[in-house]
Amino acid sequence: MKNKFFIKYLIFGIIISFFLSCQNDKKKETKEEKTDPVVMEKIKKFFKNPEKSSYQISPDGKYFSFKAPYERRMNIFIQEIGKDKEIQLTKDTARDLSGYFWANNERILYLKDTGGDENFQLYGVNIDGTNLKALTVFEGVRTRIIDVLEDFPSEIIVGLNKRDPRIFDPYRLNIETGKMEMLAENPGDISGWMTDHKGKLRVAFVSDGVNQSILYRKTEKEKFENVITLNFKENLSPIFFDFDNGDIVYAASNLGRDKAAIIKYDLSKKKEIKEIFKHPEVDVYNLHYSRKRKVLTSISYTTWKKQRHFLDKEVENLIKRLEKELKGYEVGITGISKDETKYMVIAYGDRSRGCYYFYDKKTDKLTKIHEIAPWLNENELSEMKPIKYKSRDGFTINGYLSLPKGKEKAKNLPVILNVHGGPWARDHWGFNPEVQFLTSQGYAVLQVNFRGSTGYGRKFWEASFKEWGGKMQDDLTDGVNWLIDQGIADKNRVAIYGASYGGYATLAGLVHTPDLYACGIDYVGVSNLFTFMKTIPPYWSQYLPMLYEQVGHPQKDSLLLAAKSPALNADKIKSPLFVAQGAKDPRVNIQESDQMVEAMKKRGVVVEYMVKENEGHGFHNEENKFEFYEAMNKFLKKHMNK
Repeated sequence: MKNKFFIKYLIFGIIISFFLSCQNDKKKETKEEKTDPVVMEKIKKFFKNPEKSSYQISPDGKYFSFKAPYERRMNIFIQEIGKDKEIQLTKDTARDLSGYFWANNERILYLKDTGGDENFQLYGVNIDGTNLKALTVFEGVRTRIIDVLEDFPSEIIVGLNKRDPRIFDPYRLNIETGKMEMLAENPGDISGWMTDHKGKLRVAFVSDGVNQSILYRKTEKEKFENVITLNFKENLSPIFFDFDNGDIVYAASNLGRDKAAIIKYDLSKKKEIKEIFKHPEVDVYNLHYSRKRKVLTSISYTTWKKQRHFLDKEVENLIKRLEKELKGYEVGITGISKDETKYMVIAYGDRSRGCYYFYDKKTDKLTKIHEIAPWLNENELSEMKPIKYKSRDGFTINGYLSLPKGKEKAKNLPVILNVHGGPWARDHWGFNPEVQFLTSQGYAVLQVNFRGSTGYGRKFWEASFKEWGGKMQDDLTDGVNWLIDQGIADKNRVAIYGASYGGYATLAGLVHTPDLYACGIDYVGVSNLFTFMKTIPPYWSQYLPMLYEQVGHPQKDSLLLAAKSPALNADKIKSPLFVAQGAKDPRVNIQESDQMVEAMKKRGVVVEYMVKENEGHGFHNEENKFEFYEAMNKFLKKHMNK
């Protein structure tokens, strides 16, 4: 797995991405309503932990691994292929494990944080449950994976900000002993690193927050030299080296283009040498290859659904063979054995959380392993349909509309505008538990890829700069009005809801279009652009100059930021508001929600507030999710006149 460093469009999505996922709560101020057992049953169906998920396969193809609940927290298990016995490797009861991977045939590595603080720490455990070791557990330190070093079974390369909380140094880490060796000292401006196929550190990315340079060296013994310096609006993102490990890399680039394409680039000659693939409507970032055969295999990109462009007949035949047997579902590969004969496959859709299969290429046999949520009946769930409309200034805005089951032709429905986070991210087609829960309660759900949403080209992205609460919000307003004009939405029963930037958009919608929404739900959202920029984590401070260009400068654009900060304009809000916040949120500090709630109370407008002390940027613990969505449902029922 090579480092794919797409800083240009994705960095702020990382900064404030939409990742959705206690008895010391600040409880709601209104009188508690009784729990509806039927509604609670649905909440649990949609939001409870899966029976088993996140399947992977060992490098030798003998075992598959998965995550499953242990005391309500997702932990790691393995199972020998062809046998029934499961072996539990971890027993964490505080929080779901964030992610894991096979380091070699005998050892699995995983990441976890504390209470949602996002200071991820790396642990290792043998497949028999022995030698559980904390590998990068340092207080206040965050771990990044740079290279898993597939050809060096006992080592990986990680980035740690333990020397300076603002920057990450690369270390070669022995996963058996925990011994680390620093490979280079970050001088203070390097934002990322990239290795070649032999695990050698040969590319560094330097950023001053606005401009990024790509540095390159032929060997680790040589000094890094500058290849190219670009403004953050321009994108040249190396994906991996060519197979001879020379000067050539495959990259995603929008240089001279509006939409990013896959190209070959010569780092030594400092020029593009070949365009491999582009799409006229969307950016293309993802390039895949066979490690064993050393050939490019496919390119994936997203229009309204995930699409593939094949470069290799063998992989094309494999995918088509799987799609034929799994007809009607999207097919993905979640794990491949080192000899590329055994595969973990997932089949999923907009009405299915997915089902895992094991495919043996030698026998051409596809075996069902496990459904992620077997308690869900697809026939009872809503379809997610693509929609598009024109913004008031001429942009084509894409999105999705999900209607309650059985009301596909109904008119004047209550509607929830569900705004994605980022904001430089996008909504995708697929199973969304929030959407399915809301449609099960009779609401239509509108999801909008407003300007700034990634994947639609540079012009569309740049049109969002300094438009928080402005034209970005207009795109959302135009979407609601489009639904009203279509006769689908009841203009008196529209609510706005979102997390992170979506939470900001909720507040901004209530401020700038106070008569449009019956109520709003702000989930870990920004409320004050001045205080938000002061409280970002130290390792994101490098990107403040870029953030100033994208959102606004606290001094130079103070009037703009003041006008677009909902907490400073709460006097314009008429509609009831529900706010939910994680106390340990490192991205959107709890101060954002506190001051918004206080401003609403001073106004005398209905506001309900839920805080979870053991959560960060979004609720991940199962019981907290249940409580949040139960409160959301009661709030909507009360204020949408249902």
